[in-house]
Order: sequence, then C-alpha cells, then structure tokens
Amino acid sequence: MPHVIVFGVDGVRLDTLAAAHTPRIDAVAEAGFFSSFEVSSAAPVLSGPCWTTVATGMWPEAHGVFGNKFAGHRLAVFPDFLTLAKRAGLRTYAALTWAPLATATSGGPLFTDPTRLSYADGEALGHAEADQLVVDDATRTLSTGAYDAAFVYIGAPDEVAHAVGTGPEYLAAVERADAQIGQVLDAVAHLDDLTVIVVTDHGHRDEGGHGGRTTWEKQAWIAASGPSVPADAGRVCHADVAPHVLAVFGQDVSTMTGVPFGRR
Repeated sequence: MPHVIVFGVDGVRLDTLAAAHTPRIDAVAEAGFFSSFEVSSAAPVLSGPCWTTVATGMWPEAHGVFGNKFAGHRLAVFPDFLTLAKRAGLRTYAALTWAPLATATSGGPLFTDPTRLSYADGEALGHAEADQLVVDDATRTLSTGAYDAAFVYIGAPDEVAHAVGTGPEYLAAVERADAQIGQVLDAVAHLDDLTVIVVTDHGHRDEGGHGGRTTWEKQAWIAASGPSVPADAGRVCHADVAPHVLAVFGQDVSTMTGVPFGRR
C-alpha cells in the first residue's frame, strides 16, 4: 500500500532556503524534483488561501478562502485531500499548529476530519514548541505505517519572520524545520512506496511580513520524491499537491483545477 506524507512549512523564502543547511529537503529534491513558482494572484499572498489551495487542489475563486479568515469558504464542496482520502477508505493523519487548519477558529477547520489529528496551539505555546510537539507525535504515529496519507505542518519559520524579519534567526528556524522533517522521515524510512512532498505557502519581505507581491513574498516552492514523482515535473503550483496525493492512491482527480506532478 502506498504512503504519502506532505510537509507544509510556513513562510520559507526561496533565497533563504538556498542559503540554509537543509540536507533533508535537499535529499527529497535530489531523489525527485525541486520547483519554485509564483503564488497565484487570485488572492493576497497569505497563508489561508495558499494552504487551502494546497489542500483542495482548487483556486480561491472555487474554495472561497481569500484571507486568513475562512468565513464564506466552500470546503463542503471542495474538501481537503485528507477528507477525500478518508472517504475512499484510506487512513489519514494531520499534525497541525495553526488553529484555522484544525479548529473552528477564523472559520476553519481546513482539514475537517482526519482519522487522527495531532494539534498543538502555536499561538498559545509559540510555534517552536508547538511544532516539536506535533512532530514528535507524527514521528511516533507514522512510524507504525498505519496511516496512508498525512499532512504535517511546521509554522515556526513564518512566526520568526513576522517577529524579527528574515535574518539569522529566521534562517535558523528554517534549518530546524528541516531537522524536524528529517526526524519524521527517519521514522518512516522502513516504509515501502513512500511519496514525500515538502511545500511552502509563501515567502516574506526582508523585514518580515507578506500579503503583497514583492519578489520574495510571492515566491513559493515544492520538493517531492517517490515512486510516482517524475524527476522533471515541469511547471507545478500549489494546486497540484492535492491531486498528486490522491492520484497516488488511484483516485479520480479530473474535477480538480490542479494536476498530478508532471502532467501539465
């Protein structure tokens, strides 16, 4: 049975990723592909619309999320990929630290009904602590091989950039996120037929902050590897993550805006 883990790392600038020591993301890219792209101009460059596009395979005009308030969303019509996988009889797991992804805060949750949810409140605890709590749970839980599709969110890089800008502390937060990805990947290294996707939602201005379309705000990227991942994926975007995950399990994704990697 295939396994897929999507790591969503919030707010990682492309140039900072290139400068950082990130051996685990690098290894994923070397085993598959790495591609950068501009965030869709259909909504502000914010986490809400970006992560909803990642999760649903649809653009904001379809899923209805145009900011970090999810009121007015159409997630009942365009559910997240974990919900669709669960409906198909698959076991799903989400590890989350940003409240709208997991709770009713701000009109959420984006991930409505995973088989297992690990949630730690990044606003209350700070994302560094919350991230490690859910990464530890993901390490234990996914190592069993009992879950087919998973989404693991890491929020500290975005929090640090907002607090102090994109200097040394931000670079260190990106490197910690890479180590946390490695912690989970080491625990699942024994699994056959494993697809790994690492994606960021947006970048940041030098001083921290995003929402506009300056060069480093609007750049996002995806690294992916696995049996179904082409070495040259061509053009990819946020909307391609969900259809690729579901296509791994043989699900029909023809109604999604995005397409599996390498099919555009």
